[in-house]
Amino acid sequence: MPGWVEEGYHEYAKRLPPECALHLVEIEPVQRTKTVHPHRAREEEGRRLLKALPKGVDVIALDERGRSWSTEMLADHLRAWLADGRDRALVVGGADGLSDDCLARARERWSLSALTFPHPLVRVILAEQLYRAWSLIQGHPYHRA
Repeated sequence: MPGWVEEGYHEYAKRLPPECALHLVEIEPVQRTKTVHPHRAREEEGRRLLKALPKGVDVIALDERGRSWSTEMLADHLRAWLADGRDRALVVGGADGLSDDCLARARERWSLSALTFPHPLVRVILAEQLYRAWSLIQGHPYHRA
């Protein structure tokens, strides 16, 4: 990842308290070649993603067909996630999206936007939005509704 992505992600991740810590887990993407069909690449990446998920984790899939959440809605979700104490995995697919198996494993689908973002930017957006939601829950002035 470019340095700005690492810096942006870590800037927001370090602001979160231990009870709301972010742990980034990356899988090795499938090499794209002329002979590798996008569907096959998506399915292989899906197997790798599912294998990387901790047992019992609650999965939220980032999917363009998912529900869009406002900052306040994300704060409500985060509040509920923190209250029940289970770990969450926010799963982001590769260039070809998430496999059907990954989508089936997810309890919920969340769309960040109707826009298409490059994957490095999604990492920064997620960290920032989670920090913003946590700030809202804490009554910090970071969020100005």
